[in-house]
Amino acid sequence: EERRKDLVKQTKKIVEDARVSIRMARRDANEEVKKALKDKVVSEDEAKRSETEIQKSTDDYIKKVDAISDEKEKSIMTI
Repeated sequence: EERRKDLVKQTKKIVEDARVSIRMARRDANEEVKKALKDKVVSEDEAKRSETEIQKSTDDYIKKVDAISDEKEKSIMTI
């Protein structure tokens, strides 16, 4: 039982690291969009659309990570 709880803690840490990585990728992508907008490579409408798509993708991946995490925690705690 105690070992299972330790494994769940490790799983939560890995999941949080994955979330941070996803957020960092979002930040990098948004910076690229802002740089392109500043350099007049894209229009403001395209920049807004890109940022919206980036946020949507970020949300989707975080939901996937959370779903996998929940499934794995249940699996670990099942005897």
